[in-house]
Amino acid sequence: MSYQSEAQLEDNLIKQLAKQGFNKVKIANEEELKNNFRNELFEHNKSKLNNQPFTDKEFERILRHVEGKSVFQSAMILRDKFILEREDSSEVYIEFFDSKNWCKNRFQVTNQTTVVELKRRGLDLKEAFNQINRYKKHSYQGLYRYLQIFVVSNGVDTKYFANSDKEILFSQTFFWSDEENKRISNLKDFTQTFLDKTFVSKVIARYMITNETDKLLMVMRPYQIYAVESLINRAFETNNNGFIWHTTGSGKTLTSFKASQILAKEPNIKKVFFLVDRKDLDSQTLAEFNKFEPDSVDTTDKTDTLVKQIKDINKPLIVTTIQKMANAIKNDKYSNIMNEYKEEKVIFIIDECHRSQFGQMHKAINKHFTNAQYFGFTGTPRFFENRSQEGRVTADLFEKCLHTYLIKDAIKDGNVLGFSVEYIKTFDGGFDENDDEKVKAIDKEEVFMCDERIDLVANNIINIHNAKTKNKQYTAIFTVQSIPMLVKYYDKFKEINHDLKIAGIFSFGANEESEGKDEHSRDSLERMITDYNKMFDTNYSTDTFSSYFSDVSKKVKTAKIDILIVVNMFLTGFDSKTLNTLYVDKNLKYHDLVQAYSRTNRVEKSTKPYGNVVCYRNLKKNTDDALCLFSQTDNTDVVLMESYEYYLSLWHSELKKLYALTENPEDVDSLQSEEDKKKFILAFRDLTKVLTKLKTFTKFEFNKDTLGMSEQSYQDFKSKYLLIYDDVKRKDDEKTSILADIDFGIELMHTDKINVGYIMNLIRDIDLSDKEKQARDIKNVITELDRADNEDLRLKVDLLKEFLNKVVPKLESNDDIDVAYEQFEEAKREEDVEEFSKEIGLNRYKIKDYISEYEYSGIINRQEISEEIKVELKPKFTLRRKLIDQVKNFIYDHVRKYA
Repeated sequence: MSYQSEAQLEDNLIKQLAKQGFNKVKIANEEELKNNFRNELFEHNKSKLNNQPFTDKEFERILRHVEGKSVFQSAMILRDKFILEREDSSEVYIEFFDSKNWCKNRFQVTNQTTVVELKRRGLDLKEAFNQINRYKKHSYQGLYRYLQIFVVSNGVDTKYFANSDKEILFSQTFFWSDEENKRISNLKDFTQTFLDKTFVSKVIARYMITNETDKLLMVMRPYQIYAVESLINRAFETNNNGFIWHTTGSGKTLTSFKASQILAKEPNIKKVFFLVDRKDLDSQTLAEFNKFEPDSVDTTDKTDTLVKQIKDINKPLIVTTIQKMANAIKNDKYSNIMNEYKEEKVIFIIDECHRSQFGQMHKAINKHFTNAQYFGFTGTPRFFENRSQEGRVTADLFEKCLHTYLIKDAIKDGNVLGFSVEYIKTFDGGFDENDDEKVKAIDKEEVFMCDERIDLVANNIINIHNAKTKNKQYTAIFTVQSIPMLVKYYDKFKEINHDLKIAGIFSFGANEESEGKDEHSRDSLERMITDYNKMFDTNYSTDTFSSYFSDVSKKVKTAKIDILIVVNMFLTGFDSKTLNTLYVDKNLKYHDLVQAYSRTNRVEKSTKPYGNVVCYRNLKKNTDDALCLFSQTDNTDVVLMESYEYYLSLWHSELKKLYALTENPEDVDSLQSEEDKKKFILAFRDLTKVLTKLKTFTKFEFNKDTLGMSEQSYQDFKSKYLLIYDDVKRKDDEKTSILADIDFGIELMHTDKINVGYIMNLIRDIDLSDKEKQARDIKNVITELDRADNEDLRLKVDLLKEFLNKVVPKLESNDDIDVAYEQFEEAKREEDVEEFSKEIGLNRYKIKDYISEYEYSGIINRQEISEEIKVELKPKFTLRRKLIDQVKNFIYDHVRKYA
């Protein structure tokens, strides 16, 4: 056979697991599953139970405790103990899983329970993933809710991912790797390493996260696991320091916090302090930390609060700022409490440890805590090339790098995006703007600040912004050299005719020298905030700067601000998936450059293929130097995206494949077999992926002579593509359709950021306390609805407009908009069913039953509908088929409309 069959793959996997110590069992049905659980639970708790097996009543009590729970609740139960009342009235603690001595758990393998989903070699891994999602939806009830990790493999490629109550995205599946970040994708090697019985139980015990805020179960990625392992080994076995170098955007917060949690549970470690810089402790950071460890963050500005936490013996883990810790040590009034920990073993975890702030305060902290260990996390360490002003490098403070995960590794794994960098020349001259020797006689600042250049750059940004941000689906930051330059750009943008929402933010100097200036920087910022208030109907000022900062942060993350102009703010530690573009008019190098560029490269979906950077300075050498340094390579190809010419050539290659299948859009209708339709779907999807990349280049035009296809022809092909997509979604035989498991990449087909979630957030923000403002808010939301082209939102437009026009004006200030909308939508659902019931002549309760079944299982029972129509309506055979399709389509559209 040219390909190994799924049965062969499965057989080989079971044999390998059996060799690795898993006991092979046969579980044919749910009853056998429960009996097996009963036996294994008894064996696991045998000594506590005095060798007395569970009686039927006792096991019934256990089942009542464990069944009928969500995946998240089940994960919490698994990690907890249960007090079982025995029939003799004694009580005993039952343990489901030993999370401390994980190798003492019990290990079995069966080929009846689909936790490892195998597809034969050569098939797309995503088909196995989609099948898991269907099993999750249709079959995984009862004890199956205790599944923690899924594995999908086609033999060649293998990935793992955590179970969830929510829809699992393919982007949340991970390859396994070794400690050097070398991928382990072959099923045999994966099984030998990851599915080693001791290791996989260790992953479940130690390296899964129960996110209490989102009620979410998460599993760590390989590099995160290796980093935590190396750090805690260093802490347990030595008194030496260390640092973790994981590239920006790779999930350092989760890694560092998991390490902190494990260390905080060690009895001989008295306190673990997680230190962040004050300017990084924004609302996002607080929310992230509290997801992993509720109420761990000291949110106040008062050092008193921190000292109270230190005094509390029930708080082994404290998140606070570097600045506040330094204050607690320096202030004599706290000396009694602080001195209690002077000689105890305490551990400091330092976030963004390349920052100079910690270097300045390290001496004072180190002098006080004589038995402290320090562990740093950074995406951009200090080396000799980018050493601090005092000449220090990261290793001077933290000694040894314990684990690395570089930007090239993260891009290869798909955990962050690469960069597309364009350099735009803004003035002519026979000199390098960065070469001070050649430009001593030139006032560089005057050249960069001249009106003509500012006008040229500002207009260029306006012209290219839609292309760069996919028609404002994404947002941008514009970083400039100085506050005067920021103000000048801001005022220039106000002069130009555009529809972009542009804001500015910077720190003003309280005692700034104003001589020779037309305007104090605080007054400039006040003007910007006044404009912001008009734009967003807010009420901030420089007196409430921190609130303004928080609101700006929120609006950038939700893409409500199109361009935010900054000097230094938001260039480090700011994470936003909807930010995809950075405009640069300042000199950046080494860690500052990589940190700034990395604001753009958070993974979102396929419409965001990479982070866009547009430089209005000659930063080519600086970019190459920085990316080579932080990738530990001489080659930037792995980090920087290819040229426009490369993607144009790729477009023609993909277009050739499409034309080989269908020369024109009309030919798509002639495709009979699902195999041919599949080939078309894949060909057009791959062509669209290239188009998504091409469109981000400023030189792109949809020109038939250049592309070999007109824009109208592309749109016609797209219409055919969407028709097939809709048809597949309506099928009730999804289990047998080969198209059901295909990744259509449907989000590539839509460019508008205005989706259901975006509109619902706007509705939630409507001010119910001010009727005049409420009317303006409603008008704004309706305007947004009118220009939406999102597939799912189109189904809801009329529904939402009716809610806005008829219901919202009647709400009181203390009413809950979400509750009001749910009540309105439920009433409309009933109304729609009632109308359709009368139109077609079927009992509305029957229609509701079909809808409920489809919502639960994803299946529309065509046979049942046919029988009902036959009995109730007695139509001719040809009409019956038409009526069945009408009912099916109503159910499908109704569920999508009210999703």
